[in-house]
Amino acid sequence: MYEFDFQKRVRYAETDKMGYLYYGNYPKYFEIGRVETIRSLGVDYKDFEDVHRIMLPVVHLESKYLSPAYYDDLLTIRSQIREMPSKMISFHHEIIHPSGTVINKSTVKLFFIDMNKNKRTSAPDFMVKKLKPYFE
Repeated sequence: MYEFDFQKRVRYAETDKMGYLYYGNYPKYFEIGRVETIRSLGVDYKDFEDVHRIMLPVVHLESKYLSPAYYDDLLTIRSQIREMPSKMISFHHEIIHPSGTVINKSTVKLFFIDMNKNKRTSAPDFMVKKLKPYFE
């Protein structure tokens, strides 16, 4: 398993009239978690498309809201890759309040798409090599 934590502060513009982090913004936090997790492996997410010609469209998102977050909370986005990716990669996210309470749990699944062929493909070798030590 590979795990990475990234911190993100809730901005005023991300809250609703009740002062909560608006529920529609959580997928954006999951994306931040994915991008920063991949970056932590030494892979630039942008290079998937620009260099390797691989897209990663989201095909499934499941989210459970447990407690609210508020303006100026410094949240931890914990992202886990629990299984070696094949034709799909799954990220398990937890949004953690500064108190240590998990306020959201989610699973996001993405396919690898070869942009030249516009077809599903397997996880690229460079990604598999980076993750392999965490699954041995």
